[in-house]
Amino acid sequence: MKKRIILLTLAFLVLTSCNNMNENSKIEEAENKTSIEKEDFELLNKEGKTISERYNTPEGFERIDVEEGSFGEFLRNQKLKPYGEKALYYDSREKPFGSVYDSVLDVDIGNRDLHQCADAVMLLRAEYLYSMGKYDEIEFNFVSGFEAKYNEWIKGNRIKIEGNNANYYKATEPSNTYEEFRKFMDIVFAYSSTLSLEKELESVDIDEMTIGDVFIEAGSPGHAEIIVDMAENENGEKIFLLAQSYMPAQQTQILLNPNDEKISPWYSLEGYDKLVTPQWTFELNQLKRFN
Repeated sequence: MKKRIILLTLAFLVLTSCNNMNENSKIEEAENKTSIEKEDFELLNKEGKTISERYNTPEGFERIDVEEGSFGEFLRNQKLKPYGEKALYYDSREKPFGSVYDSVLDVDIGNRDLHQCADAVMLLRAEYLYSMGKYDEIEFNFVSGFEAKYNEWIKGNRIKIEGNNANYYKATEPSNTYEEFRKFMDIVFAYSSTLSLEKELESVDIDEMTIGDVFIEAGSPGHAEIIVDMAENENGEKIFLLAQSYMPAQQTQILLNPNDEKISPWYSLEGYDKLVTPQWTFELNQLKRFN
């Protein structure tokens, strides 16, 4: 009888132990599943080397389609500095992270105080056109109204500036190296600004926004920020990433969203009548586009 009781007790303990093991296994499996799900919807991938690789979309959103070879594709695939590296000013000082930016575009801005807000936007546009061999489209107006054309620069012509007047003159042999391209852009940076760039862009309805569009306010100072990526959900709600440079000249940054930490650095305009960013606030009718 005692032997039977002992055997029954042992059987009960084994069964209880198995049940506990199964239950613990289920709990562990559920925790692992939850962990994987959280990882799947993590917005930040610190190992990502480009904008599209580093920033996942929030749950329910998918990146909008862009055409191969388009400005949108070019911006989405901009190379970023390793995560955690700070933006550098033109004099190599570091810009503190604070609550302004999350990542930095891997761009050489030189050692002069030139690459500010409008300049960063113009450089991205010009870099795209240069990469596509569309040299005749690389042109920007100076504040004076003079049209600086890269096609003239390629021919060996340079720009002579006297007061508010500017003219081309023959200076050297024809050349189309990347170094010469950047020298041309330095001249553009020096004599263009939000005042001239804003006039070159065409207005866009906020509902029609897309990658490559620019929020811009002309002034001295004014400011400009460019949409470098965008996603949409099944309800048609759009979210987007913004990039800027600032004063003094500094590397271009992916901006944090001061209004919604849950989706930052993504921005949504749902329920807002202005675009509030860390260092500037725009009216929604200040959205513009390159022709």
